[in-house]
Amino acid sequence: MRINELIVVEGKDDISAVKNAVEGEVIATGGYGFGIDLIKLLQRAVTRTGVIIFVDPDSAGNHIRRRLNSQIPACKNAYLTQQEAKKGCNIGIENASSEAIRRALQIAASNCAAIQSDFTLQDLINYGLAGTHGAEYRRKSAGKMLGIGETNTKQFLNRLNQQGIVRRDLECVLEVLGED
Repeated sequence: MRINELIVVEGKDDISAVKNAVEGEVIATGGYGFGIDLIKLLQRAVTRTGVIIFVDPDSAGNHIRRRLNSQIPACKNAYLTQQEAKKGCNIGIENASSEAIRRALQIAASNCAAIQSDFTLQDLINYGLAGTHGAEYRRKSAGKMLGIGETNTKQFLNRLNQQGIVRRDLECVLEVLGED
């Protein structure tokens, strides 16, 4: 499988894992301490080929993702669940199967960055994804099925809207999940 967008990961082990799973250009941030040179490179790439941010599903990775998205808002985002990226006590892209990496990148590559959804917190409550017993489980399961990762309510809402998830897709996932 070929990914045309530039894929941004955290480290060289992540680069190896991604290159074993897909064909494409991959670059590492080297952790949170990346500088303006990387930002400028990504700003050029986002207009040329597009950029997919694919960082570890942990607090450090989420911090890097927020920082990159705030400085380069046109980036696409790929997500793994912590379970998919876990090996022992270590959570990282380098631990994920090639299949999980391909799935996450394929979902991100097919998402149109220009599409914005308009879900609200009230929608999440109405769908049983917030403020109810079992909401966390339903949200995590739906996030995995939609390819937007496991998150808290606020992050789930942001990812639904940023990734351009349409209402019908969310409703189909919820139908599959059924009632708790």
